[in-house]
Amino acid sequence: MKEVVLAGFGGQGVLTVGLILAEIAVAEGRRVTWLPAYGSAMRGGTANCTVKYGDGFIDNPSPDEPDALLALNTASFNMFSGQVGAGGLILIDSEMVDVPADRRAGQRVVGVPSGALAESIGHKRGANMVMAGALVKLLGDFTPDKAITAMNDMFAKKGKNSYAELNAKAFEAGYGAV
Repeated sequence: MKEVVLAGFGGQGVLTVGLILAEIAVAEGRRVTWLPAYGSAMRGGTANCTVKYGDGFIDNPSPDEPDALLALNTASFNMFSGQVGAGGLILIDSEMVDVPADRRAGQRVVGVPSGALAESIGHKRGANMVMAGALVKLLGDFTPDKAITAMNDMFAKKGKNSYAELNAKAFEAGYGAV
C-alpha cells in the first residue's frame, strides 16, 4: 500500500494531480482511494488530497503516515511534512517552497522548478503536470507511457483533452527532471 498526500493553494492543480495519480493506479489494476479536502476558499485557499493505492483492501482513505508528500507551497510543506515518516519522500516545487533547516531527519526532499519547466515547453499552465511526472518517477510504481495514457484518458473522459500533447510534454519534463 502506498499513501501520498498532495497539497497546495487552490488553483495550483494539486487535486488534479491527485486524480491523475489515482487514475494511473486504477489503470494498473490497483485498488485506489482519493480523498480531497478544500479550504474555505477554493482558488487561493488551501487544497489537499490523499491518494492511497495498492493491491490489498484500503481500510481508511484518510492520511495515516504518508509515504510521500507533494507540496506546492511552503504552507503545505509546513502543514504536512511532519506526517511523512523517516525515509519518506517529499517532492516540492522549488520555486514556491522554502524548506526549513529543522525539518524531520531522514526524509528525502526533492525540488523541481515546475513553473520554469512548464514555461520552457510553452505550457505556462502545466506546472502541475510537470509535478505529476516528477511524482510518478519518484514513486517508481508506474511506467511513464502508461501514466501518460491514463492521464490523457482521464482528461478525455471530462472532455478536456485539447491540451493532451502539451500535458504529455509537461509530464515528461517533470519525469526527466528527477
